[in-house]
Amino acid sequence: MTTPQHKIGSGFGATSTAAEVLDGIDLTGKLALVTGGYSGIGLETTRALANAGAHVVVPARRRATAETALEHIPGTEVDELDLADLDSVRAFTDRFLATGSHLDLVIDSAGIMACPETRVGPGWEAQFATNHLGHFALVNRLWPAIADGARVISVSSRGHHFSPIRWTDPHFTTGYDKWLAYGQAKTANILFAVHLDHFGRDRGVRAFALHPGSILTNLARHIPQEERVAQGWVDENGVPSGYFKTPEAGAATQVWAATAPRLDGLGGVYLEDCDIAELAPDGDGVTDVGLRVGVRDYAVDPAEAARLWTLSAELTGLDATSR
Repeated sequence: MTTPQHKIGSGFGATSTAAEVLDGIDLTGKLALVTGGYSGIGLETTRALANAGAHVVVPARRRATAETALEHIPGTEVDELDLADLDSVRAFTDRFLATGSHLDLVIDSAGIMACPETRVGPGWEAQFATNHLGHFALVNRLWPAIADGARVISVSSRGHHFSPIRWTDPHFTTGYDKWLAYGQAKTANILFAVHLDHFGRDRGVRAFALHPGSILTNLARHIPQEERVAQGWVDENGVPSGYFKTPEAGAATQVWAATAPRLDGLGGVYLEDCDIAELAPDGDGVTDVGLRVGVRDYAVDPAEAARLWTLSAELTGLDATSR
């Protein structure tokens, strides 16, 4: 398949931090929204953007926790949002739209990973509903407030290698697998950016998806210690493997995606380690040391992206492209 998925030589890499990629970039006067912007890599993203001059809105399911986390970061504000609840998405977006503000940067960073089987809304699988459908609804409702020339960032994961979209059973009604469900949700995050970029580019709105890197944060709260050891994440004493990034480095790729001048005129691509990723080698992306790199072709297929957009619009009752 012909693809723009090729490295561009950004000058940054796996160990670059969010502060480093923002060095020399002035975001004064810019308004950003960061879901999950009060913990883990989301918190470091908020901190870096605010330090560069942006005003950052952080919608949070745990409002009090968010306010505590952000109390010493000037230029931030907190509102309430539960991505697993479309009524909460509607209420938040109604409040935001009523302000008349316009967003320059939207970073969809919140998510859940490998949770026990959970149903939300009308019986939707929770990872697909929270990680994808909640952000789909959020961006579609906020579309009138997304400024011309804005960037929308969809934080995916190397976990997208685990599964394409399960078109015949996206909600795992015939048997649940926490890692396949996570993989499908992360594939959905990429496909969302592909189609959003396709329809938004006439307004200069560009969308990117990315793998932030492996970072041990509260995202892994559902993974028991014995599984972490078996996966090689930590040793028997709980000491993390050397391949994990710090939260500051984990935030770098999404901050770079949102602000890098090198990405002007580009969009609809998947990034990793502060650069555009290549297509996964040999079809599956597994290297000789067992790591998955690059992006699977099914995750950047425009036809798959359009099909997912249609399904998501049917499920949520929202579609900014139809206006």
